[in-house]
Amino acid sequence: MSGNHFHVHGPHDHELEHAAHHEPKGLAGQLAVITAVLATLGAFFSYMGGATQANAGLFKNNAAITKTEAANRWNYFQAKSSKQNLAEFALDLTVSEEQKAKYREKIARYETEKNEIKAQAEKLEAESTDWDRKSDDQLHLHHRWAQATTALQVGIALAAIALLTKRRWMEYATLGAGAVGIGLGIAAWLHV
Repeated sequence: MSGNHFHVHGPHDHELEHAAHHEPKGLAGQLAVITAVLATLGAFFSYMGGATQANAGLFKNNAAITKTEAANRWNYFQAKSSKQNLAEFALDLTVSEEQKAKYREKIARYETEKNEIKAQAEKLEAESTDWDRKSDDQLHLHHRWAQATTALQVGIALAAIALLTKRRWMEYATLGAGAVGIGLGIAAWLHV
């Protein structure tokens, strides 16, 4: 309280002022810093886990779209094959040389078109396979980021237990779980 330049401090005010101007000490201070570091890393790892999960879904979607386009190309290839077969059948039935020349020309055109379509379909299938591989890689990374996040969350929970029980060995368990989480995060970062 303050009045006429007279200021009285209560015991609580003194402790708050002391805590504001001094570093926390002992087990509680160490656990506060450890928890803050683990929570910060956990937030980053969680973000990366979500990003890789989203990428895996997008890549799988791209694989499906590309696979569908490849199937469409193969259907088109089959249609050209059917037309070529009909032209070959007509060639066998035709007597006129003029008509035979026309059908031979169609057969050659269909063969050329089929080869182009086949190349496109095979290229799309390869792209689809590549998108599938990328999706699988992202899903693996997602799992690694999720494992890292979980280990850090366990470390944070152990820090709370250590603070409540005031057991130093629980602080070491906190550090151990944090180290495992950080190791898993590094493995995810390195794509292991």
